[in-house]
Amino acid sequence: MPLRNVLMLVFLIAVAATGGCGGKSYVSTSLGKQHHIEPAVNRISESKGSRNGAASMERDLAETERYLSVGDFAAVKRMTAAILKRQPASAQAHTYMAIALDQTGDSTGAGTHYLRAAEAAPSNGAVLGNYGIWLCEQGRAAEALGWFDRALAVPAYADSPVILANSGMCAGKVGQQQRAERELRRAIELDPENPVALGALARREFEAGNAFGARAFSERRLAAAPADPEALLLASQIEQKLGDSAAAARYVSKLKTEFPDAKEARSSANGDGGRQ
Repeated sequence: MPLRNVLMLVFLIAVAATGGCGGKSYVSTSLGKQHHIEPAVNRISESKGSRNGAASMERDLAETERYLSVGDFAAVKRMTAAILKRQPASAQAHTYMAIALDQTGDSTGAGTHYLRAAEAAPSNGAVLGNYGIWLCEQGRAAEALGWFDRALAVPAYADSPVILANSGMCAGKVGQQQRAERELRRAIELDPENPVALGALARREFEAGNAFGARAFSERRLAAAPADPEALLLASQIEQKLGDSAAAARYVSKLKTEFPDAKEARSSANGDGGRQ
């Protein structure tokens, strides 16, 4: 992701070590995807080394998490590289490295570390889901669904709104519409402000010809989290469809002002909500 989007990141990292995924124990690395981050406390097993070594690892992971929260991805890379030299199978460190690489434009490298995290923690629904998200973004939706299935099969993550939302969005891309609808609806039952699910449902309603339903989900999406280019373009298209050209123009103006280099801004260059 281009660094210009760094300030749009929303970091909602759990601070208590819980066994499940209740609440918003995830980090949204963009407005289009949400990645789980496991708490930095009580994560390192003392069987991996001495008590002092475990405490040092925890401190380093916590420091890395702080760098991540302020968008200092160079520091995240430096810290995680050092951690992985000491503990190559740290799923948490691989996840942090993946996010840093993803945010600085190295999607391939990010995928490698998401996979390594999943291999290191095959019973952790969060890291399994993260790799599924990455696969779906690479156009490998069918493969991604298998990883989402594995994530949702972990009892503690069976009702994760983050995983359900991303799985549902991905299912829609490969024509599994019943699954998509079921999982997206379930995601917003669990988290009514989940931006991924709300955005995907707005898109589904719009493509189905239900512009009023699309508007309802679009407005909820924009209220739930900071706008991204895709959400603004869709909002403009919905308003154009409903005949409110002024509202459509406002969304286009916001899109061009806040995201002038986004492909969505270029597609709306004629000012009509993105219709070419």
